[in-house]
Amino acid sequence: MDSESDSSRMLKRLHRSHMNDAALDEVFIVLSVGASLIATLGLLANSAAVVIGAMVVAPWIMPLRAAAFAILLGEVQLLGRSLRTLMVGVVSTTVLSLVLGALADLPRFGTEVLTRTTPNLLDLGIALVAGGLATYAKLRSDAVSSLAGTAIAVALVPPVCVMGLLLSQQQWNDAAGAGLLFATNLLGILTGGLVLMAWKDPEFRQVFRRSHLSAASFTLTGLLLLPLGSSFFNLLDRARKDSTRDMLQETIESFLTRETLTFGDRESVDVERVDIAWNQNPPVIRVIVRVSDPDLPSFKQVSAVQKAINRRQNRRFRLVVQRTAVDVVGPEVAPNPETPATEPELAPAPEPEQSIAPIEPNANSAGNNLEIEALLPGTANPQQTIPSEEGAFRSN
Repeated sequence: MDSESDSSRMLKRLHRSHMNDAALDEVFIVLSVGASLIATLGLLANSAAVVIGAMVVAPWIMPLRAAAFAILLGEVQLLGRSLRTLMVGVVSTTVLSLVLGALADLPRFGTEVLTRTTPNLLDLGIALVAGGLATYAKLRSDAVSSLAGTAIAVALVPPVCVMGLLLSQQQWNDAAGAGLLFATNLLGILTGGLVLMAWKDPEFRQVFRRSHLSAASFTLTGLLLLPLGSSFFNLLDRARKDSTRDMLQETIESFLTRETLTFGDRESVDVERVDIAWNQNPPVIRVIVRVSDPDLPSFKQVSAVQKAINRRQNRRFRLVVQRTAVDVVGPEVAPNPETPATEPELAPAPEPEQSIAPIEPNANSAGNNLEIEALLPGTANPQQTIPSEEGAFRSN
């Protein structure tokens, strides 16, 4: 009897506390509007520190935590109260950010906006953990200090602000991505809170098994696995390709400096960029180089480098080098006398006595933008046959 009485008193105490958290009062409105303004201005300024400050100020996790409690116990009245309060915050934030975005009318948004348009499974995992910690802080008063960190870890206000900013610029697809991030965080917090309460208390566990609202929450969260999973695998594929590109760039640059197999003298050949066209078979590595010698790198050198790259990879690549010849102009100057004791102060530059005539461009360097394709026999993948030409020089 005593244990049942204690459990009943605890439920009543939690119910009263969650009713207060779900209240649509002045405190919630002021903090919600303030957090929305701070987050939107921080996103426009592309300032991560300002956006983090808005996460701490935002009070949205309070009604959301109350909603998790209501779902577990089947308290429809408390659930409606929580969702109404949260909806007011979401709508007001969307309108404020949309208006500020239209007034600012930036030509493009920074990384703080763009990184919140492609959620994946990692975001759902963060939301689940954060929701559990937020609920734990409610059940254990000595863990309340973790609430601010939880609000930072799983942000609710910034994705809604991003959605409003993108809507102001009619960027519908990115706005939908920001909305998906908000839905991910919302359902993740709810589901994480439910799991934590079921794990923490045996009575909650029994209620959890009978709750239809809990099953609905899990179902909605499970539906997010489809778009989030697709985005996650795209992220892995992009990371793999970036890693391969960086490794190939390091390999090519090593040929210029350390290997016996080179494009030529390091001072004569400078690698500007390395791109890989993955949509072709075999993938095409395009290397853009600046050269002072228009004959470097030669077709033979490019072919040798392609062979060396393919020996180091588990798939075949085709190497295409685009070379741009440049002229280096400058007079020779005798070395300064050595003064180990002190360095002489620079004398002021004398006034020019006469103007220097402009240097006429070298007519021979006008067409020195060439592209060399190394295509050796046997480099094509079995799925696609590459013509057996040894290579081609093309003038851009």
